[in-house]
Amino acid sequence: MAFTDTEIAQAHQAAQMQAAPEDLYKLGLIYSTGQGADIDLVQAHKWFNLAALRGSQSAKDCRKELADQMTSSEIAAAQRQAREWLSRSPLH
Repeated sequence: MAFTDTEIAQAHQAAQMQAAPEDLYKLGLIYSTGQGADIDLVQAHKWFNLAALRGSQSAKDCRKELADQMTSSEIAAAQRQAREWLSRSPLH
């Protein structure tokens, strides 16, 4: 299941506009699988973390699984990016 450029853009826009857990989770999937974008574990962890904060159990599970493949500095970078995103989001 590859995501198209349009789907990726829509997911980013939805994350900014409504920050629904499903949209945040979808972005985590996009970046963790490379289905439509380059694999970026830091970005994936960030989006899974944000989705988990909004109650997504699937995102919590994926975040934990992903963290097992990451260094502590990568996890720290992802958490920092998530905090920065929250501070800029009008919906936090």
